[in-house]
Amino acid sequence: MTEAEKLRGRVNSKLKEMVRLNKSRTDYQERLQRLIEEYNSGSLNIALYFEALLKIAQELTEEDQRSISEGLSEEELAVFDLLTKPQMSLTDKEKGEIKKIARNLLENLKKEKLVLDWRKRQQARASVRVAVEEKLDELPEVYTEEAYWSKCDAVYQHIYDHYYGQGKSVYAEAG
Repeated sequence: MTEAEKLRGRVNSKLKEMVRLNKSRTDYQERLQRLIEEYNSGSLNIALYFEALLKIAQELTEEDQRSISEGLSEEELAVFDLLTKPQMSLTDKEKGEIKKIARNLLENLKKEKLVLDWRKRQQARASVRVAVEEKLDELPEVYTEEAYWSKCDAVYQHIYDHYYGQGKSVYAEAG
């Protein structure tokens, strides 16, 4: 196995875990896939391929540390990213407000709403949805009504996909 294949395997493995925790990272996955396709088609020689893999690996390391630089946990960062991507023009004050919203939403949901089998009961799912809508109602005015509803849908789906109830989640598994 060549060094490039080993590096590609490590990058791919790390990327799968990072995307599992935060779906907004799929652009890295798409870039890696395009790079592999270019190499396999003969568009890139091994040296350029290896160099590009190293660049992606470095970017993943930086992305992996972003929760620290943003002052958020990995799970808070995932909600923050859902609320701010695709890139929105936000002031530092607005970003701070959004971080607080993400943090408070998760804290409230985990403490009060994400009970055992919450995903199986209509009333519990509705309660989570309402909690998401109420908390996101605090988003800065830069969010249009359409953006608000889109973000509500995205955050609720994220919560549904990643939190199983009673403290169980993909983040608890990863930790």
